[in-house]
Amino acid sequence: MDKEIILTEEGFQKLKAELEHLTTIKRREVARRIKEAIEFGDISENSEYDDAKNEQAFLEGRVIHITQTLSFAKVISGGENYDEVSLGCTVVIKDLETDEEAEHMLVGSAEADPLGNKISNESPVGLAIIGKKAGEKVVVNVPAGVLEYLIVEIKQ
Repeated sequence: MDKEIILTEEGFQKLKAELEHLTTIKRREVARRIKEAIEFGDISENSEYDDAKNEQAFLEGRVIHITQTLSFAKVISGGENYDEVSLGCTVVIKDLETDEEAEHMLVGSAEADPLGNKISNESPVGLAIIGKKAGEKVVVNVPAGVLEYLIVEIKQ
């Protein structure tokens, strides 16, 4: 990782909390599981031991990933100027084909969660709407074709 990772304050705090949980509570739980599995005897055929060691490897990998993410994080707040779409703001867009409206928060790629209505600034829709103003139409090229949206509202 050598590029900055854009996070909202909420996303940054969430990662810090997860890191704290993993390095304190979760590490102790896994260490306890490994110790208990060793007490069962021969570890060469001990599935509890193998499971605990696999969980430990996953846990340590996640700790490294979060630590690196936080070290390269650039925390953004919702834009002070809601005249145009920017990172951290929430945008209401209307699909001009279906007339359906959807509300999305524009975030960095590390925090994107389409099911949670958080879209990445690097996604096709994110790239198309960033810098646009309420009332503007945007065209988004996606693998399935071309989508057209109207930016209805920009808010915090």
